Amino acid sequence: MTFSESLYKFRYELVLSLLLLSGLYGSIVPEMVTNWYSDDNYSHGFLVPLISVYFLRERWNELKNTKATPSNIGVIVIICALLQLIIATLGNEYFTARSSLIVLIAGMVLYFFGVEIFKISRLPIIYLLFMVPLPYIVYDALAFPLKMFVSWVAVGFLKFIGLAVVRDGNIIMFPTISLEVIDACSGMRSLVSILALSTAYAFFLHISHVKRGVIIFSAIFLAIFTNALRVIITGILANSWGAAAAQGFFHEFAGIAVFALAMTLLAVLGMMLREKA
Repeated sequence: MTFSESLYKFRYELVLSLLLLSGLYGSIVPEMVTNWYSDDNYSHGFLVPLISVYFLRERWNELKNTKATPSNIGVIVIICALLQLIIATLGNEYFTARSSLIVLIAGMVLYFFGVEIFKISRLPIIYLLFMVPLPYIVYDALAFPLKMFVSWVAVGFLKFIGLAVVRDGNIIMFPTISLEVIDACSGMRSLVSILALSTAYAFFLHISHVKRGVIIFSAIFLAIFTNALRVIITGILANSWGAAAAQGFFHEFAGIAVFALAMTLLAVLGMMLREKA
């Protein structure tokens, strides 16, 4: 029995499963969507399900003709997902509760359609993890060393070009003005989004897994590099024109500009790797 035949055979069970999912995650998913809307760090969450569906559509011809063999492994995965949801709900832990939805989807695929179908659809399923906001304790733990590093790089470059500047932690001090490298300038905001988009881009390209890894891994360095560049330019302007140059419109525009620069560099890298494929 093929996957497409299984979809028809289990149509009622699948509809019932979707209804149960709606009940279980009726409050969890809307809250996550609210995070996407209200937190710029995760605005890419709106794109993630669409990209996941695209990945699934790309594999449809292979999927529909692959033999489906329901697996009891799926039952174990489903039980683990439900336990994850219960524990997370009792502990009021959002990331674990939200990510349990992806684990549950994986378990349902295994249970209804088997291992071979899961292997083909695992990328669209796993990619959904990018839509789940990181726990704030993890975000802060990553953001702090990043903003320290970005501050260090920026001050090093500013000294190299002859500006009088010193650093105290994440504070960049000029003779007449001081700038604080906040979390938004650490690179974490763009890092999360760039990683999600670079992963999608890497799999859009018909290149080897090694080259895909290069693109995804490069996204980390590009996010940090472009944010360091943002701090450097902000420091130069603030030193010359005062604090107003580092605030308001310029600050927001600079954030968009460095993100666009990082994505452009990733696109160029992808084209170079594709040409050599």
